[in-house]
Amino acid sequence: MKDINIKKITAMTIQQSVQVIFQQLEDSLVQLNTEQYCKKIDTLSGATVGQHVRHVVEMFVCLQEGYTKGTVNYEKRKRDINIESSNEVAVNLMQHINSSLFVENKELILEAGFDENSFELNQIPTNYFREIAYNLEHAIHHMALIKIGINQVSDITLPEGYGVASSTIKYRQQLTH
Repeated sequence: MKDINIKKITAMTIQQSVQVIFQQLEDSLVQLNTEQYCKKIDTLSGATVGQHVRHVVEMFVCLQEGYTKGTVNYEKRKRDINIESSNEVAVNLMQHINSSLFVENKELILEAGFDENSFELNQIPTNYFREIAYNLEHAIHHMALIKIGINQVSDITLPEGYGVASSTIKYRQQLTH
């Protein structure tokens, strides 16, 4: 078997990536007023920028709480209206999450129900770093939707890579070189 030299992905890299995208998100949110943050947007099926931000933030909150308990269940999010109605609350929570990211990797159980007709939960072995990676990609996906919303309600100029996965950015760069 041939040895393959693979760069080990470290927690620092994942956590720093979360910090970078949270900073992008924070920088955009502080430029929105409450009306813009809470405006229902037809293009987003009537959702608001704030609702998408709340969803992203609460996924990270679930992971933090699950880290302590040893079990993560994203379906039990609080769906806190304060996060979706106040960009200040959202930014404060993101800053708290950013300061709490750097913990040891450990094994976790992911609880999830995949059947809308059943309350039975599956238990899936996972770990903290894997869930950070999942939440990072999930946040970027929602930032693409948030970008659409921000463009609908404001004239804010967002960075070119806002809401774009790093793999897509690298791929696009390869096409131009």
